Amino acid sequence: MIYESRPNVTADAASLTLKAGNACILRGGSEALHSNTALHTAIIAGLRDVGLPETCVQYVNTTDRDAVGHMLAGLNGNIDLIIPRGGKNLVERVQKDARIPVLAHLEGRNHTYVHQDASPEMARDILVNAKMRRTGICGATETLLLDENIIDILPMLAGALHDAGCELKGDILAKSICPNIDLATDKDFCTEYLDAILNVKIVTGIEQAIDHIANYGSGHTDAIITKSASAANRFLTEVDSAIVMHNSSTQYADGGEFGFGAEIGIATGRLHARGPVGAQHLTSYKYHVLGNGHCRP
Repeated sequence: MIYESRPNVTADAASLTLKAGNACILRGGSEALHSNTALHTAIIAGLRDVGLPETCVQYVNTTDRDAVGHMLAGLNGNIDLIIPRGGKNLVERVQKDARIPVLAHLEGRNHTYVHQDASPEMARDILVNAKMRRTGICGATETLLLDENIIDILPMLAGALHDAGCELKGDILAKSICPNIDLATDKDFCTEYLDAILNVKIVTGIEQAIDHIANYGSGHTDAIITKSASAANRFLTEVDSAIVMHNSSTQYADGGEFGFGAEIGIATGRLHARGPVGAQHLTSYKYHVLGNGHCRP
């Protein structure tokens, strides 16, 4: 497990891998070295108290980047899986240099699509929560897709977001409705802000919304707000993201909320685990075949 910044990952990764019957080698970021070392010391004490091998959870307590290179090479066959969790640069380096399988947790360029049959009040409440509850998590919404048929609710949505302290960047049509919105660039729609900034894109309907997500999303979490069951079903079916939601804040993209307990991250790939990764996703299959002299004809 190679990760940055958050010391809670040390505790989460250690507990999940141990519960799944694995040993783990943890390599945290330099900015949390002392916290991670203290947590690892506590974990070792716990393992010792219950009679488990202390080597079940190991911590690489060096900031030398060469240590990451050795892990990516697999340590002569002693590592089966690399799990990177952190910024885009870290994940890209791991995916590029690893010589063993990688379970990637990429950025959350998440969208909330307000369909023409949405309740304006529900859309407002969900959108403010999806963006502003915690702006620095990977489940935060980064782009609002608004159906052009209900463009008249944009001032209400923009006002609620502005009151919550959110800066807006929109396309030309959105800016024409709300002149105080900054003009968005193509780069903005490719950005995971992790901040109180939200893109606004006016779309002609559900098909364009799905196309926009396919082109600009990261396969993390996307939501539709609508009273239409058929529109919701189409969105849930056709949006190819790890988590797709209906009438819900994208900030529910969390292993704890899914009932997994802690999570090791949210996987945005297609194999083998996808979405929040809990203990049950850190396992592989083994088949016991019991016979009594059976021979295959």
